[in-house]
Amino acid sequence: MITGVFIPCFIDQLNPETGFSMLSVLQRANWIGKSEMKFAYKPEQTCCGQVAFNGGFWDEARHLGEKFINDFREFDYVVGPSASCVGMVRNYYPQMFANSALHNENNYLVRKIYEFTDFLVNVMKVENLGCVFEAKITIHDACAALREYRLTDQPRRLLAQVKGLEVVEMTGRDECCGFGGTFSVKHEAISSAMVEQKVKHALDTGAEYIVSTEASCLMQMESYISKNNLRIKTLHIADLLAKGITP
Repeated sequence: MITGVFIPCFIDQLNPETGFSMLSVLQRANWIGKSEMKFAYKPEQTCCGQVAFNGGFWDEARHLGEKFINDFREFDYVVGPSASCVGMVRNYYPQMFANSALHNENNYLVRKIYEFTDFLVNVMKVENLGCVFEAKITIHDACAALREYRLTDQPRRLLAQVKGLEVVEMTGRDECCGFGGTFSVKHEAISSAMVEQKVKHALDTGAEYIVSTEASCLMQMESYISKNNLRIKTLHIADLLAKGITP
């Protein structure tokens, strides 16, 4: 059984280490679960089309979607470290490719593509990766993860098994950080106020890190943190788990 590794363009360009972290954790889960699953990466993969789609450029999004379907059609599963991008494929590709030449291929893709933590918990059936990470963290539940992908408790189930980790929930943990793609550009003042509130809630917990499944949200919060020289840091869940893997 071969799983295609989907690295979103956002992560590929700005946070490539998160892609490597995801693969390290998947390989660890493979060993723990005594699975024979293999992982493959196609370097010619590009964007899923979410940015173009949300911006109203549907023809361009469809063009990218066609390439995405063809890039990943051969795999048994597809896994990516972004519920936002996977949610795009699951929720909007069926509209874009209904009654098209790629209708059947798309339907197959939609059923086999997963967000990283969901894949670990519900496909690989591994929650305890034997990780150790001494830190106090708080979790940001991204809008797209909750409302587009409908991610539930998978990240917390994985983090609950990390030795030395203290998780403190923040006020408004499921409230938007203000990124929203082009929203942060078109509505800068509102976006800035939202991220200020989100980071304040995180600081109130005394946490050392804000952890999330979404690199875009973390970038939004990290920019505010850096600009204001705050003591808290941001960390993608894949990076946390990879850092915590012990020999």
